[in-house]
Amino acid sequence: MLENITQKLGSVFDKIRGRGALTEKDVDATLSEVRKALLEADVAIEAVKVFIENTRKRAVGTEVLRSITPGQMVVKVVHDELVILLGNDEDASLNIDHSPPATILLAGLQGSGKTTTAGKLALWIKNKKNKKVLLASLDTYRPAARDQLRILGEQAGVSVLPEIDGDTPASITKRAKAAAKVQGTDVLILDTAGRQSIDTVLMSELKEINAISNPSEILLVADAMTGQDAVITAKAFKEAVNISGLILSRADGDARGGAAISMRHVTKCPIKFLGVGEKQEEIELFSADRFARRILGMGDVVGLVEKAEETIEREDAEEMMKKLSSGQFSINDLLKQLRQIKKMGGMNSLMGMLPGFGKLQKQMSAAQMDDKVISHQEAIILSMTNKERRNINLLNASRRKRIASGSGTSVQEVNRLIKQYLEMAKVMKKMGKQGAGGLLKSLMGGGIPGGNSQGDADLSSMANMLNSKGMLPGKLPGLGNLGNLPPNFPFGKKK
Repeated sequence: MLENITQKLGSVFDKIRGRGALTEKDVDATLSEVRKALLEADVAIEAVKVFIENTRKRAVGTEVLRSITPGQMVVKVVHDELVILLGNDEDASLNIDHSPPATILLAGLQGSGKTTTAGKLALWIKNKKNKKVLLASLDTYRPAARDQLRILGEQAGVSVLPEIDGDTPASITKRAKAAAKVQGTDVLILDTAGRQSIDTVLMSELKEINAISNPSEILLVADAMTGQDAVITAKAFKEAVNISGLILSRADGDARGGAAISMRHVTKCPIKFLGVGEKQEEIELFSADRFARRILGMGDVVGLVEKAEETIEREDAEEMMKKLSSGQFSINDLLKQLRQIKKMGGMNSLMGMLPGFGKLQKQMSAAQMDDKVISHQEAIILSMTNKERRNINLLNASRRKRIASGSGTSVQEVNRLIKQYLEMAKVMKKMGKQGAGGLLKSLMGGGIPGGNSQGDADLSSMANMLNSKGMLPGKLPGLGNLGNLPPNFPFGKKK
């Protein structure tokens, strides 16, 4: 997510970080590069123009040019202006906290991910807001859409309006409203039909449904990967039904990041959610500040903590830390950590949320350090006997060959995992002796690879935040060698 724009902007800011003084010419040269990076990221030209003008006004002022760290101040100004461009989180919350049933109308073109988003949104509202949800499909043209919504509703544990042959979108809407009242539903989500392109039939149908349902929210679901096409779509829906917010699906696959910035600027509607994966729980409440930080390679510490809290049990983390403090770390413990990483979205996802590590993702890919490696490591451990896992010293050449054959890997991969485990075991013996506040920074060699004072501050803040929430980070050994990056993050979750 956002890899291209993050890498380009990272290269731009690396040139000015740490410089003792900046002239107006330096600022103009930097902003010229920023402008180019934004345009290449498919940000609408009118949005880029406004952003550059506002950023330059602040960047050439005394606030920056007379700063002790002008390079860092320019980065801060760019961040602040990005947050403003993305909406500053105004009206980002859902308007559903009123007398029930609150109705959410989902609109969008065919293939934008409306039905999948309806299921994700239902699960999010049920879990995060503790509200009773009813789903209703208004798509009478595509039977598979109704079947899909019914399955998603069952998976989310929410009610789905039964189908009746011959129903029209208008009659389904009326029936859904009545059923929501009878069932004591808090939130009704209407999944409308889409078209391949914008046409009068689609808009007329939407206007009719809007008039009948009187929704609290009209949310446009748009594919983040469609770039400028998403902006054109957003304009049309805004003019037709006055959408109240945006949901960007497939945001995890959007390497450019331009759709979010462009759609927010063009429609003036807040971005409410991001779809960040295929799983039903992979939907995030949008935050302009966090999104801007990820664009600029500053990481998303809050998102990382939230993901940890949602996926890792606190008791598991406490048990792990007891083992580590006594110098115990078995191959089974490594297996648990590998599985935790997978539950939290995989290695690339987590690295992108760590301050200063965005620039390493490309290098990780080149070193073939992706989520497949985690799966291979898991398979290797599962191919070991219980006796071998308890005593790694038993793994002679013949046993390693058997494990490689059983896991579908090579002997070299088995050897690499064993070497990594032994390195981790040594580190874990030392971990319990260090204080939690400075643990993460010291484990990573005193700072971020290729980082700076701001990055180090972000890393320290991350350690403090994790500590304040009763969580302790583990070790990413071998950062100097990208072939040695077995993930290990024993986080904890409050029940």
